[in-house]
Amino acid sequence: MGIPIHIPTALRQYANNQNSIEIEGDTVGEILTVLADSYPDLRHHLFNDDGNLRNFVNVYVNDDDIRYLKQKETELKPGDAVTIVPAVAGGRPVTETGAPAQGLVSDANVTLSKEEIERYSRHLIIPEMTMTGQKKLKAASVLIIGTGGLGSPLALYLAAAGIGKIGLVDFDVVDATNLQRQIIHGTNDIGRSKLESARDGIANINPHVEVETYDTFINSDNALDLMRPYDVIIDGTDNFPTRYLVNDACVLLGKPNVYGSIFRFEGQASVFWAEKGPCYRCLYPEPPPPGLVPSCAEGGVIGVLPGIIGVIQATEAVKLITGIGEPLIGRLLLYNALTMSFRELRLRKDPDCPICGENPTVTELIDYQQFCGIGTDEDQIRLEPEQEISPQELKTLIDEGTPFTLLDVREDYEYEICNLPNATLIPINQLERRVGELDRDAPIVALCRTGPRSARATKFLSEAGFNQVRNLVGGIIGWADTVDPELPKY
Repeated sequence: MGIPIHIPTALRQYANNQNSIEIEGDTVGEILTVLADSYPDLRHHLFNDDGNLRNFVNVYVNDDDIRYLKQKETELKPGDAVTIVPAVAGGRPVTETGAPAQGLVSDANVTLSKEEIERYSRHLIIPEMTMTGQKKLKAASVLIIGTGGLGSPLALYLAAAGIGKIGLVDFDVVDATNLQRQIIHGTNDIGRSKLESARDGIANINPHVEVETYDTFINSDNALDLMRPYDVIIDGTDNFPTRYLVNDACVLLGKPNVYGSIFRFEGQASVFWAEKGPCYRCLYPEPPPPGLVPSCAEGGVIGVLPGIIGVIQATEAVKLITGIGEPLIGRLLLYNALTMSFRELRLRKDPDCPICGENPTVTELIDYQQFCGIGTDEDQIRLEPEQEISPQELKTLIDEGTPFTLLDVREDYEYEICNLPNATLIPINQLERRVGELDRDAPIVALCRTGPRSARATKFLSEAGFNQVRNLVGGIIGWADTVDPELPKY
């Protein structure tokens, strides 16, 4: 019997879509090496050019974080299991004196009206909650960053619970593709500001809640001012720059950061609070390179998943405010919807963490787009004008019967949703090993959903000796917008 290695959803496409792989070996290093040798496409996602495990990939033996041990030399025994965790999503706690935690806020000078007592009656008869806990909820303020998949259930359940003030940060409008999971918005809200839609949803749930909206993109210039007035910060975002920004701002302000992330069928949740445990950078010191971890727009997410993770985040916020239960500080909760299973992994505070460690080097907010490699020269695929083609120009080629290869570098399940006739499908992650299937002398037009993946394909093929490769600007979505409005969009 070998040692089972649990493969996360985001990496399964590089391991023949397997959930778990058994590999024989005596140490973590041995089985990871065999894994990488057996699945070469996986190697780049696990190891850097020096052969070391990447900083945004954590490895657990059973439920123990072995990052601060000698990972490669960690010995394994029969019955052990290894889990790869990349960056992608009862009782009372006691103080040092052993006294029960008191929660983040005081209920002094807070009263509940007759209508509120009736509304919250099922809370009031819980021995751990009572009137005291409900008054703390009313006295509390929570800032939710993002009103999308996670922010929707967060806002609804925290409003229903009786949080006194909820702040919402967003700058987007409701799109039809949001409605499969963003349950605070409805069909009639399409095209409307998400903040306005969410405000109405909260008011319908509980008119006693004060709602403050911030129609802005949170960044290093405004984050501290936005977050400072609130007791609890909840991360409902879907990108790495904002995750690191929210984490660092919470550390600098001394506030708890209720974390959640989602991808396809799996989710993560934790509470990062540097004063009491690790922060997000302790778990993931560095972000993955741009494009290595797909977003929900690229990889998809089952609609019920953000509801589950968002409700877990809302639960953690209630526990932090009232002081009941054991918050997820120092623990990472992993949820798998396909197996309907939860796993809990212990987290350790990193003494060398650049923001919350013993000798912090990050003492103010930085440029998080640059930190995550987004918008830099290294990140952007820069093509020459002659390497790009517009949807209208592509239509002309097709109408005139000009011979060329139309190369679709999306995944097969994306191709099934919508496609252009006579396209050759080679997903971007398979292109390097399948490049021999393409005619080097034939003109090629590469396309993906909106353009970035096909730009990478264009650059790769051009460097591989293909001299007539062009990228479809805007991808198949651009084609649908400007050439064929009857083509489904996703």
